[in-house]
Amino acid sequence: MSDTHDTWTLAGRPLTSRLIIGTGKYKDADETRACLAASGAEIVTVALRRVDLKVKDNLLSWIDRGRYTLLPNTAGCYTADEAVRTLRLARELGIADLVKLEVIGDPRTLLPDNEETLKAAKILLDEGFVVLPYCTDDPIVCRKLEAMGCAAVMPLAAPIGSGLGIRNPHNIRLIVEQAKVPVIVDAGVGTASDAAIAMELGCTAVLMNTAVAHAQVPVLMAEAMRDGIIAGRKAYRAGRMPARVIGSASSPTTGMIE
Repeated sequence: MSDTHDTWTLAGRPLTSRLIIGTGKYKDADETRACLAASGAEIVTVALRRVDLKVKDNLLSWIDRGRYTLLPNTAGCYTADEAVRTLRLARELGIADLVKLEVIGDPRTLLPDNEETLKAAKILLDEGFVVLPYCTDDPIVCRKLEAMGCAAVMPLAAPIGSGLGIRNPHNIRLIVEQAKVPVIVDAGVGTASDAAIAMELGCTAVLMNTAVAHAQVPVLMAEAMRDGIIAGRKAYRAGRMPARVIGSASSPTTGMIE
């Protein structure tokens, strides 16, 4: 089966790329555009609270809205009320109803506040938003968010910007096994092998920003992330061999020439 047929759906939107990429932390508009293009992403996320809407040449103006689906996020919000107000503004500006909900609970670790996230998700869903919530790698929280009507769940791999990779693959696997909506690993990916592991665990997609923007050669890392996700997804579909404690001969042991 070719990769072009290995599509996925997010809130009714058919997608081919399983990489969602952020737009922050790049050095300038040209690097931002180049990394987005190299990643092959179809969805790009924008931190609304970090966009100066008073300036004509701002981050939103750098993104080709005909090429990418915009996913506004609430980075920098520490309460449900802040997050809800931010996304209501996005709707008023005509940016999108598909939103990434992010409510941070601690400024040092940047870990999400699950309680405030659940509270904000309920309000936003009631107002007709399509909500993608960033949360801890807690299967119970993910189950609650899905039951509320969220279009996907987005458990972290590790703290935002840490580059530590998937710290708890067991929990990610549990979340994947129980979910009937897309599971998108968000935050903590550091390199292409981290993204590949997420896909091998059965995740639907991976969202990243810092791992690309802070690489020594960001455009090359964007390509590597694209390829890592493709490889990881192929490995998941192929089905890996069983892991064994002892070795097993790669050649047949019967019919050997004496």
